[in-house]
Amino acid sequence: MAGETEKITINLGFVDLGQIDLLVQEGFYSNRTDFIRTAIRNQLAAHAEVVKQTVARKTLVLGLQEYTRRDLEAVRTAGQRLQIHVLGLVIIGDDVSPELARDTIESITVLGALRASADVKSALAGRIR
Repeated sequence: MAGETEKITINLGFVDLGQIDLLVQEGFYSNRTDFIRTAIRNQLAAHAEVVKQTVARKTLVLGLQEYTRRDLEAVRTAGQRLQIHVLGLVIIGDDVSPELARDTIESITVLGALRASADVKSALAGRIR
């Protein structure tokens, strides 16, 4: 999982794009993606303390949180409902039915990405933030 990425799209002005291409051409970066990833990592490093404090304050799980049918059945058996708060990636297994998800997940807040079947996402649509 560590090697997986999420694709994003950005719009840049022609001058900014030209400057990136110049830096690539001059060998500072291997390609545009390398430049953009480096810029993002530098900004994240510059704001690391704010991220750390906010994660703690909002009680977010940092990284990957995965829920299988077995996990959610245990939640349902215990008579509980989940409030999921993740900075990273939430995976709701392909073995989870929309009904089970609806019965056990009260809310999902994901800063990052949510991977679940279209049916589960549809069933939880009003609960995803």
